[in-house]
Amino acid sequence: MTGFTAILTETLPAGLLPLMAHGLNVSEALAGQSVTAYAVGTLIAAIPLTAWTQAQRRKPTLLAAIAGFLLFNTITAVSANFWMTLGARFFAGVASGLAWGILAGYARRMVTGRLKGRALAVAMVGTPIALSLGVPVGTFLGAALGWRAAFLAMSATTIVLILWVMWKVPDFPGQASHQRMSIHAVFATPGIRPILAVIFAWMTAHNILYTYIAPFARLAGLQARVDLLLLGFGLSALAGIWVTGVLVDRMLRRLALVSLIGFVVVALALSLFPTNPVVTIAGVLVWGLSFGGAATQLQTASADAAGNGVDLANAMITTVWNGAIAAGGIVGGLLLEHAGANSFPWAVLALSAVAFCIASIARGHAFKPGPRSHA
Repeated sequence: MTGFTAILTETLPAGLLPLMAHGLNVSEALAGQSVTAYAVGTLIAAIPLTAWTQAQRRKPTLLAAIAGFLLFNTITAVSANFWMTLGARFFAGVASGLAWGILAGYARRMVTGRLKGRALAVAMVGTPIALSLGVPVGTFLGAALGWRAAFLAMSATTIVLILWVMWKVPDFPGQASHQRMSIHAVFATPGIRPILAVIFAWMTAHNILYTYIAPFARLAGLQARVDLLLLGFGLSALAGIWVTGVLVDRMLRRLALVSLIGFVVVALALSLFPTNPVVTIAGVLVWGLSFGGAATQLQTASADAAGNGVDLANAMITTVWNGAIAAGGIVGGLLLEHAGANSFPWAVLALSAVAFCIASIARGHAFKPGPRSHA
């Protein structure tokens, strides 16, 4: 549910972009920077906040992050000023940086070694649920009642989440001083840097298309079906994370490479046939399938490589991931303004091909072949 809240807070503007732009009296490209502001807050905060809270008990730290979502989504819902909205989105991103920095390590501490990959897949299931159900429902709610109602509804679910965490989630102590690693030591760990490079290229490509899915859908005459496209994407992503959860402990490397190949194929098809609605719909479904398990695959690879530095490594993933979201929002906005939405898939194709090449080469420590260790 925390992952669901973070992802929905991050991506909801993608489905509400025209409504937000109209309500705040700005262009769609400028409204898209509400996604960028969130991403910037996350990438700035994730590493320092995760490092600062390494010694803190996990449950109060998690509750602090969730309370941040409640406060700043509520401000977003009531703000009538674009710059205040951007500020609220930035600080919601700060809360996200803290949440993502601790979630992976939190989930893995709840289970034995042989179940750590699967536990992470379960913990990450909030991502495709947010994409498959949250964003389409939020888009529908925004169309029916206004985009502010969608953000207020999210605040209501966050109150429920706070109560649920207080009631049910087990607490764990922070890391002891002898277990804590420095940021530099984690970054220098073999395998971490190739994983971060793959994340930046892959997620920049993804967010160019996802943030501006509404204007891209117009090319194929699907502008009135953006909610259904997002629903199809999310349902496919659910299937992708299920497959990843079943197979991640046995064939992590193969899953990552197949996911990237799928995205490359989708980008090529959309580049060649951007106005064909059948290709667009099929491409979105395959895209969702290839993307669904990405978070689990990449975080599992990182956690395996990082050892005791798992929380800081996850904070680095969060930082780079949200740097990619920001880059996707900025690059996508520039492409939309100067080259049109039909330029999106070509940029996506180039970036996803780079990610595939890096992952293909990085087999020693980053994306190891064969079954994972159960240690």
